[in-house]
Amino acid sequence: MTIQLNDREQLNDLMNGWMHRDLGEWAQLRDLFHPDGTIEITWFEGLGSDFVEGSMRMGASDLRTKHLIASPAVTFNARGDKAILETNAIIIAENVTLNIGCECHNRFYDLAEKRDGVWKLFRRQSVYDMGTFTFPLGPVEIDRNVVAKYPREYATLAYLLEQSGFPLGRVFATRGSELESNMKAAGQRWLAA
Repeated sequence: MTIQLNDREQLNDLMNGWMHRDLGEWAQLRDLFHPDGTIEITWFEGLGSDFVEGSMRMGASDLRTKHLIASPAVTFNARGDKAILETNAIIIAENVTLNIGCECHNRFYDLAEKRDGVWKLFRRQSVYDMGTFTFPLGPVEIDRNVVAKYPREYATLAYLLEQSGFPLGRVFATRGSELESNMKAAGQRWLAA
């Protein structure tokens, strides 16, 4: 029981480590992933190390982001060396030149592995639940045709990303979607393997 409590504490710290992205602490962000760890989110798909490079580029742009992270729901495999984490999060983003922002509620769906006694991310994905625009300095014009290209649950985030030079390459999972069901089924197969 003590081992599992320690594991849960390490996994909670791993989830809260996403703060390193918001703070531009790139070495610490890179350390959240195993070397073969991958991430699939709205604007990026690939290795965690490449994601850090992309985040550095985003950090130097007019787009600012902040992530508010809750405590994860954790499911361990029988051996205790793999875990699925589902974590509520709020992505707050703003383009300071365009004077437009968004707030997007999502759930990170993470596959984590304990290797050599250390928990790190093997795969990070996201399910998008809902979003809304924010206007830091008052209302601005929005191209509704661009917004309409994306699922409602993350259309505001997608619009802001696209307008900031970080376009999306495909459709992502939303609450109750077939993509979410497939993601979770694949996660359960991975956990059982």
